[in-house]
Amino acid sequence: MKARELKIPGAFEFTPSVFPDDRGLFVAPFQAEAFEEAVGHPLRVAQTNHSESRRGVVRGLHYATVPPGQAKYVHCSRGRLLDVMYDLRVGSPTFGEWDAAELSADRFNAVYLPEGLGHALMSLEDGSVASYLCSEGFNPKAERGVHPLSVELPWPVDIEPVLSPKDAAAPTLEEARVAGLLPSYDACQAWYAQLKG
Repeated sequence: MKARELKIPGAFEFTPSVFPDDRGLFVAPFQAEAFEEAVGHPLRVAQTNHSESRRGVVRGLHYATVPPGQAKYVHCSRGRLLDVMYDLRVGSPTFGEWDAAELSADRFNAVYLPEGLGHALMSLEDGSVASYLCSEGFNPKAERGVHPLSVELPWPVDIEPVLSPKDAAAPTLEEARVAGLLPSYDACQAWYAQLKG
């Protein structure tokens, strides 16, 4: 398992080894030991999520209030996805910056987003499937969102974005900041320190 820290510190891309043979292949998209070595603490898994999307569907830009927030470990089990993370943490040295990785069922790579980062993905092919490991279960009172087209993100210009009504009605980044809805960098750092013991 190879780990690569992304532009936003604490976010990682993981790429596992794939073992093909005449029967098919074997791969382990999540490996606890490699994860803990890279991130510095284990991943608590409280819920797994699965979404299937047609080409152009954008899910996000989602986050949850911290603490505890919701960290995500995301991989693509069918098709191709553009997975984007955005630093929404007020006071962060990388506030307003983003990074992205193309996840595919050919590579079985995954991304890890710590609590407090915004997360969005776009399906690049019909029937693309995202599988998530989540550190916390669904909590409607803590769920937040920023309109995914209100900030500069690397959406492909040849694909028309398709948003859910909820995501289309989400506030802009500036509206969320003014309303005090964004996570605090200091609160996130305190939470990360608690996770690392």
